[in-house]
Amino acid sequence: MNTLFKQTLTASVLSTMIAATAFAAPAEAPPAFVKKVADGLISRLKTDHAKLQNNPEAVKSIVRQNLDPYIDSQSFTRIVMGTYATNQYSTAAQRAQFERNFRETLIENYGSAFAKFSNQSYSLRPYKATNSKNPVVTLDFTNKGEKIPVSFQLVDKGSQWKIRNINVSGIDLGLQFRNQFAATVKRNGGSLDKAIANFKPDADAAVNNK
Repeated sequence: MNTLFKQTLTASVLSTMIAATAFAAPAEAPPAFVKKVADGLISRLKTDHAKLQNNPEAVKSIVRQNLDPYIDSQSFTRIVMGTYATNQYSTAAQRAQFERNFRETLIENYGSAFAKFSNQSYSLRPYKATNSKNPVVTLDFTNKGEKIPVSFQLVDKGSQWKIRNINVSGIDLGLQFRNQFAATVKRNGGSLDKAIANFKPDADAAVNNK
């Protein structure tokens, strides 16, 4: 293969990769993405409200279908595991198991919260594009006259945004869950395997722990 041909081929491959990367950026603005996710979930909850009473599995199914696909569980896992997410403290298999368990318990947490949903509405706060890597979009949910701010921290996954962390009423859930996980490790005598098997993030406790 002559040098000119190799240079031409290399330039062609590089330009294709750069073009693919450019076109892989999320097409939606962060507020539009969060609004789409919120509207889709709330619409299902309102439509199926009568069916959801005393039916936690139905609620979890709706959360799994309408919220779970937009959660970046890998990023959330790293936040919650903290230093335990590094090779020094855990194996790839342990981190994968934690992610599976954590994803399922998150669905249970959100399912319990949304089971109480009736006619809550929300408003989208003006968006300030201050962090292009991890933009934050805040919604104010109104429940029985009380406003509850919920901020979604996003991450660019190439073709779409995903949610990497959530802040409720000023409480960083990722950091609160990290504290809960560290306490679980301690209760299990430092055994990471036991802590992973027994860890149940508690969103209510996290939000009320002010």
